[in-house]
Amino acid sequence: MADYAVSDDPGVQAQLNRLATLSPGADILGLDRITQLLARLGNPHEALPPVFHVAGTNGKGSTCAFLRAALEADGKSVHVFTSPHLVRFNERIRISGQLIDDPTLAHYLERVLDVAEGVDASFFEVTTAAAFLAFAEHPADAAIIEVGLGGRLDATNVISNPVSCGIAQLGLDHQAFLGNSLKEIAAEKAAIAKSSAPLVTQRYAEMLFPVMIDAAMAARTTWFAMGTDWDAAVYRDRLHYRDDKGRIEAPLPRLPGAHQVENAALAFAMLRNQRAVAVSEAALKAAPLWANWPARLQRLDRGPLLTPLPNDATVWLDGGHNAGAGEAISAYFTPDRLEGQQLHLIIGMLASKDPEAYLAPFAGQVAHIHVLPVNGHEHHSAERFSAVAARWGIDCAAHDTPAEAIAAVAAQRETAPKLLIAGSLYLAGEILRANGQFPD
Repeated sequence: MADYAVSDDPGVQAQLNRLATLSPGADILGLDRITQLLARLGNPHEALPPVFHVAGTNGKGSTCAFLRAALEADGKSVHVFTSPHLVRFNERIRISGQLIDDPTLAHYLERVLDVAEGVDASFFEVTTAAAFLAFAEHPADAAIIEVGLGGRLDATNVISNPVSCGIAQLGLDHQAFLGNSLKEIAAEKAAIAKSSAPLVTQRYAEMLFPVMIDAAMAARTTWFAMGTDWDAAVYRDRLHYRDDKGRIEAPLPRLPGAHQVENAALAFAMLRNQRAVAVSEAALKAAPLWANWPARLQRLDRGPLLTPLPNDATVWLDGGHNAGAGEAISAYFTPDRLEGQQLHLIIGMLASKDPEAYLAPFAGQVAHIHVLPVNGHEHHSAERFSAVAARWGIDCAAHDTPAEAIAAVAAQRETAPKLLIAGSLYLAGEILRANGQFPD
């Protein structure tokens, strides 16, 4: 799967053009290239502030958002490295809480690319090196690092002494890179475990217990599992968290979806089971309402893209693209939330994903499927979605642009229509740009 980026800033674009020339143009897992690249830069990854390292199939980005919210609510300065970006490449790198600005981004990309000749580093490896270099040269109280793909051979796994390692929800995704079974994928992700940090995970099926135990033993650390060492539940519209240090009652997350409760709780557990960065209970209680993570059941504003729709339309945007995401997102759309209606689903999905697995939980919730391309990437054709629509007895139409899909929904003149735009974070970025909503 190739990655890419463009920038409106000439300085940044000049470096992205250099990267496109040097990079092999695809994801290539392994630590040799990133290790060589970082060595040429003076090993900046060894000079980072305390690192919170987060992996998972779904929910790792949201967990990073809750970690950042808690740390910043306590007055801490925080570096953050996440992927992919939605609209601007800058979204991947936050220096002390602020998105990296264009001159600074161009500067760090240039410094990395100046020493990258002959390494054959991938897009993600160069980006990782640039982030680590920037983080090492700017003071902060903590750094939050999201795994890009998998864990064991992900470029971020050069970090040897994190203070807390977390793994969010696990599921089948990226099988070409990580294996075809849940146990294989779990083992790849659990390999971020290090002796310097507890391995903190969400609740997993019992068949994965040996995988986590083996990973913790190999790293000479302790596994802290949801449901055993810590837990969380919703009671009377409040998040109730407990571990051996006590109990915390907090507001429910502002981020929609029941799955965000577990992501917030994972962040709590990661923070409470490390000693490098003190975080107050008050900051933990503030985090669920402070956290923001775009394109995760995000309610879209009435921007330029949505103008054709009636004023009472409701539009959600989510970049989820695998079976686990489909289950979590579909569970959000209860009959009460849909007010007795069905969804208009606008979807585009990379060719490497499984549309049937993602769509299965939505059976009975969708009135019409509108299919879009994922520009710049290999993606599924409308025929793949038409087969699902035929089984469900609903219509399916292909459109060239998001504006055409929105116009098609508007043409049905439905009262208070409900729309979900989903299937790809790349598509989500295109939607946000077209609607004038830029992540900050």
